[in-house]
Amino acid sequence: MTKAIPEGYHALTPSLAVENAAEAIEFYKRAFGAKERMRMSTPMGTIGHAELQIGDSVLMLADPMPQSTVKPPKDLGGTSVGIFLYVEDVDEVAQQVVDAGGTVTMPVEDQFWGDRFGVVADPYGHQWQIATHKEDLSPEEIRVRGEKAMAAMG
Repeated sequence: MTKAIPEGYHALTPSLAVENAAEAIEFYKRAFGAKERMRMSTPMGTIGHAELQIGDSVLMLADPMPQSTVKPPKDLGGTSVGIFLYVEDVDEVAQQVVDAGGTVTMPVEDQFWGDRFGVVADPYGHQWQIATHKEDLSPEEIRVRGEKAMAAMG
């Protein structure tokens, strides 16, 4: 019997439009330890569809297509989504991203909700919110800590 969600996929899988997808795949391998699952080229030699495995999840990506409504950040003047990625060691991964050519847009710090968290940008304009979970908290503990954190911001 065919499964509604194929083996190796989760119900939610991001799919990015990335300028120079072939180059981006190599960046994601260096920055996040991604493993390439598959790649389909277009007659023009661009990538029409590729899949990477990052941790236990799949990331789909392709070069921008004129007929697609999914646009790369450069075309949008920014991005409308952050990709949240849990990793074993957020500090190590943030450094890998920088070493691979990305930039830190929010330094890694301990957060009130129990994660050590930071934000990095890849060279293609996508924002990656990376975290390592450090502390299990109840919703009430997160609410109280969150109120204190927001009050401290002014």
